[in-house]
Amino acid sequence: MKSYRIVPMAVLGLFILALDQYTKYLVVRFMEEGESIPVLGEFLSLTSHRNSGAAWGLFQGQMIFFYLVTVLVLGILVYVYIKEAKDNFLLQTAIVLLMAGAFGNFIDRVLFQEVVDFIDVLIISYDFPIFNVADSALSIGVVLMLIEFFFIGKGDKNA
Repeated sequence: MKSYRIVPMAVLGLFILALDQYTKYLVVRFMEEGESIPVLGEFLSLTSHRNSGAAWGLFQGQMIFFYLVTVLVLGILVYVYIKEAKDNFLLQTAIVLLMAGAFGNFIDRVLFQEVVDFIDVLIISYDFPIFNVADSALSIGVVLMLIEFFFIGKGDKNA
């Protein structure tokens, strides 16, 4: 029998979405925009930041573009989950993380026309762009999908 793991994957997705929205709520509620609280010295801080664009500030203020792209991507992810992810725990997990992350930032864009970011990391001397839980879920989902496609996938290697 084919397994889509609907209930556990829905729980995972809802947990990530709730964690994303709750942490963003806490930042908005208890921090001034621009305020920064060191967590691990200079290497990790909570910094209240708003982004009306995508990663690295791309496409600032293009909300209609983000709405359309997000709805399209979510539709494609649902389709791929149903058609390709049967019995594939890693691919199911990757898709759910991508969906939760995309939907988390989509909620911000619809409600506030910007995304709340707050995780501020310094990697050696590179000040990485400030991000949030949804962005983390998206990044982890992409990495898991790449692992599945390039290292684990069971596709026909003779084709």
